[in-house]
Amino acid sequence: MSSEVVIQASALSKAYLIYAKPQDRLKQMFLRWRRYYREYWAVQNIDLSISRGQTVALVGRNGSGKSTLLQMIAGTLQPSAGSLNVSGRVAPLLELGAGFNPEFTGRENMRLSAAVLGLTDAQIAEREDSILEFSGIGDFVDQPVKTYSSGMYARLAFAVAAHVDADILIVDEILAVGDAAFAQKCMRYIRKFREHGTILFVSHDIAAVNALCDHAIWMDKGRIRAVGNAKDISLAYQASLQEESDGQTLYIEGRRREVSKPVKDARHDIISSSDKRNKIEVFEFDPNALSFGAGSAKIINVRILDRNGDVLPVIEGGEELTVEVTCKAYNQLYSPIIGFLLRDRLGQNIFGDNTYLSHAATPLTIPAGDTVRALFTFQMPYMPSGDYSIATALAEGTQSEHRQHHWVDEALIFHCESSHVTHGIIGLPMADIQLIHES
Repeated sequence: MSSEVVIQASALSKAYLIYAKPQDRLKQMFLRWRRYYREYWAVQNIDLSISRGQTVALVGRNGSGKSTLLQMIAGTLQPSAGSLNVSGRVAPLLELGAGFNPEFTGRENMRLSAAVLGLTDAQIAEREDSILEFSGIGDFVDQPVKTYSSGMYARLAFAVAAHVDADILIVDEILAVGDAAFAQKCMRYIRKFREHGTILFVSHDIAAVNALCDHAIWMDKGRIRAVGNAKDISLAYQASLQEESDGQTLYIEGRRREVSKPVKDARHDIISSSDKRNKIEVFEFDPNALSFGAGSAKIINVRILDRNGDVLPVIEGGEELTVEVTCKAYNQLYSPIIGFLLRDRLGQNIFGDNTYLSHAATPLTIPAGDTVRALFTFQMPYMPSGDYSIATALAEGTQSEHRQHHWVDEALIFHCESSHVTHGIIGLPMADIQLIHES
C-alpha cells in the first residue's frame, strides 16, 4: 500500500435546508435576513485520510451519513463546510443507475456515462464491445433503460465503471442487486482492482466487508464513531446492533491474537508423510480473544474432540469429530442457544450450526453458577490450504428473538498446510467414486 494520500477531509460537513411549507422557500429568497428553514446535518465534522491502495469499508445504520459522504467524495454533492481533496479519477457506483436517462438505450447511456467519467470518444469506441460484454445484458443494450430491471441497471453501471481506468472506486450497496453470477464477477473485479486502486465500499453484509476491506469507518448520526481494522470495527458495529435489539448495554473485550506455535500431536509425523494429506492444526482456545455480549454468561472453553472425547490438536479432513463449547452462567439462563461458525481467512462463513432446533421443545434452565456444554458432532469436510477460525456464540431466547450473552470472534484458529482440494470452498468426503468403461 502506498503512503500517498488520495482522499483527505477536514471538518467536512453537509447540511440540508428543511422547509416546513413550500411557500417558505419563496420567502427565503426575498427575506434573506430571516430564517424560514431548519438545518439537518447529514454529515458533520468528518476528518479522514485514505491512502492509495487502501480498501476501506463504511459501515453504519441507514441514515448515518454514509451515502452523503460518498457523494461528496464522488463530486455529486458540494460540502456545506470543511475541506475535501480527492486525487485521481473517481468511478462512483452510488444510487442505482444515477445519471442514466430512462428514455435512452443502454448503449447510449453507456456512452454518456463513460464520457462523464472522463473517457474520450476514441476510448469509448475502443472499449464499447468490452463494456457491453462485461454487462451481459445481451439484446437489451439497444432497448430504453426504463425497461430494465434493477439487476440490469447494476450490470450496466458496473461495466462502465470497470472500464474507465479509475483510481478510486466507490461501491455503495450496488452488489445487493443482480444475480449471484453478476455479484461474483463484480467481486473478482474488485479484488483485482485492489492491487492498484483505492476502494470505498458500503455494505450491510459484514462478511463481504471483512472479505474485501482492510480498514473500516463506522458512521453514526452523521459523525465518525470509530476507525480501525475492518474486523475490529465490524465486531463493534455488530455488538451495537445487538445492543439496540436487546435494549441492554453490551461489553466488548479481549484482543486479536497472534498465531503462535500449536501443540504438537503424537501423530504429527504420520500425518505429514503424505503431501496431499488434509492436515489441519488447531490452536488452543484463547480466553482473551476479542468478544462482546451482555455478560450474564460466558464461553469459557472451546475444544475439538475425537470419538473417545480426547482433545485433537491436529485433525484431518474427512474424519468424524466433535466441537465442544463450554459455557458458564453467572445469572440464571432460560433456553440457552449455543452455536458456532467456521470461517475462512477473509471472515466468510463456510458452515455452522446451533442447539436451538434440538432443544426448542424441551428448553433447558441453567442456574447461576452452573456450566453447560454444547457438542456438535460431524464429519469434517476437506479444507483447501489456508487459515480458518471458529466463532462461537451464546444467546438466550429463540432464533429470531434472543439476547446475546457472549460472542467470541476467533475462539479457535486452524491452519491447513496441505490439501487435495483445488476447487470450491470445501471438499466433501465421497462415499464412492467410480470410473466405468462400457464398450
